Amino acid sequence: MTKQQIIQTDTASAVILQIPLEALNISDLNPRKTVSDAHIESLADSIERFGLIHNLAGLMGEDGEVGIVAGGCRLRAIQMIAERSEDHPFATVPVKLAANAAEAEDWASAENAAREDMTPADEIRAFGRMKTRGASVPEIALAFAVTEARVYQRLALANLPEPVLDALAAGEISLGTAKAFTLSDDEALTLGILDQVRGQAVSESAIKNALHPDAIKTSDRRAKFVGLEAYEAEGGAVTRDLFSDEAFLASPALLDRLFVEKLDEARADLTETHGWAWAEARSEAWLNYYDLDQMKLARLYPIEGELTEEEAKEYDELADLANGGVLDEDGEVRLAELQTMLDGDYSEGQKAHAGCIIFVNNSGKVEVTAGLVRPEDKKTAIEAGNLQAPQSAKPDTPKSPYSQKLVADMQAIRLASVQAALLAKPELVLDLLGFGLSEASGSFESVFGIRLDRPRNIPSVEDGFTPESRLAHGIDASEYWQQGTRVEDLTEAFATFREDGKKARNAQITEAITRTLPYQAGDPAFFNVIAEEAGADIRKHWTPTAENFFSRASAAYLIDLMCEFLGCNARDDRAASFAKLKKAEKAEKMEKLLNDPITQKLMGLTSEQKAKLDKWVPDCT
Repeated sequence: MTKQQIIQTDTASAVILQIPLEALNISDLNPRKTVSDAHIESLADSIERFGLIHNLAGLMGEDGEVGIVAGGCRLRAIQMIAERSEDHPFATVPVKLAANAAEAEDWASAENAAREDMTPADEIRAFGRMKTRGASVPEIALAFAVTEARVYQRLALANLPEPVLDALAAGEISLGTAKAFTLSDDEALTLGILDQVRGQAVSESAIKNALHPDAIKTSDRRAKFVGLEAYEAEGGAVTRDLFSDEAFLASPALLDRLFVEKLDEARADLTETHGWAWAEARSEAWLNYYDLDQMKLARLYPIEGELTEEEAKEYDELADLANGGVLDEDGEVRLAELQTMLDGDYSEGQKAHAGCIIFVNNSGKVEVTAGLVRPEDKKTAIEAGNLQAPQSAKPDTPKSPYSQKLVADMQAIRLASVQAALLAKPELVLDLLGFGLSEASGSFESVFGIRLDRPRNIPSVEDGFTPESRLAHGIDASEYWQQGTRVEDLTEAFATFREDGKKARNAQITEAITRTLPYQAGDPAFFNVIAEEAGADIRKHWTPTAENFFSRASAAYLIDLMCEFLGCNARDDRAASFAKLKKAEKAEKMEKLLNDPITQKLMGLTSEQKAKLDKWVPDCT
């Protein structure tokens, strides 16, 4: 081929030749068979703008044609450029030729498997250099086949001091840490902090705070109240985070002054425009109502408004739409107007004797507590009929001759005498105990100062469980006020309770006290003694099922348990078939084995094995 020209020969057999474009094709060895048209078009634009940076690689056939094994996308892009215009610079294309098919196949694999993305530091520097040479963001994105957003993000870091980029390249700081450094224009401070954080796990927020220790975030209530525009208009310095909406106000003294001035303007507006007798501004973000008590302030309330019949009907209609989430913007405005009318307002007479306290809350919003009457204004407010006079104590109420402490002592003495008398009346004590523990005395009265515990005696999964109705704990204390019963005449109720006799009384005491027995009372051994002497039988109240037990145990445990029930080992056909079942199927099978006579017969259980299953309980009780 007369147009071929040797450009370079390396130490191996491979050479780079200028091959005519029409003699190039995509080799079958090239692993990238499918490429999007958009990618090729983007790459073509990049090559047109910046030229072909990397040569292609291929294998020449006997007919002089060259199959490209590495750089197929670049070849497609060059072919697209040639189709766009006859006046293109790619009559020949530099191609590195392999000595044989084996070498070409190795190149194809290496090109696509060993390709590495540029590191963030490399991208920052490379994008920055192109930007310096006049390339636009879209052009840089095309050149490196990345998104424009990626380019913007990297260019935001391009002006960082070189030592910061060196630390990023060396892995001594993270990309997030590098981003935090963009908040600083003080290179000496930046490098000083950089030396402190190299190789350290330091949060971005900590670095930002170190760079601007006195700065105030725009989320601060003062910044929200003053407004960023007003702050900057007064010459306030702002440092913006290039990677978020966060900004820092670097002039805290200015912000404080603007905050105080704006708050004072709002305070003055309450007296000058709205007619309040006085207004006080507080710098805190809340109002301490304890301070109001200490100031002995009285409180006036707005006079409730009234809606006409037509307005009330409109209000109800709009409220229904709002509750249904279908009220439009105009409707919301009108509903707010009607609500304001309904809420009412302070009269001019009230305002003439009262004032307000104003402050800015944590959201940067102004809050006003109005209708406050100072002690010195109470008399005139009462005379004007705006404040109700405090009710004085009844003059005919005699003062008790006993101190509270003396009354408490005498009550203690009487209690002791009653308790001493009861020691000789055990039957009365038992009657009172049974009465207090039963519902006969209502939910709120226990007679004696006894508060019984409520240990859990109902499982979370109640399937297969038959509770004893007498052990139900009844209404919980938290539900007393909603569901509890109250006995008005305890004396009459007690007499009625005693009429049922000692047997009923003892039953009430037994049930109430029994309900308080905790699990493993005393210690496990003692609890076992109680259970044995009482003749406790778990299976009387509980039947093992898939839902309440077997599905909640491990599959391996179920296999061992099946072998135990059948009296066989894991090699038994029945056990082997059981082991192949899914977990849910195992649980269902176990339930049927314990409760279904047909399954028991099919599994070949003996009468002794059936009797054992009827009494079986797990060893986790």
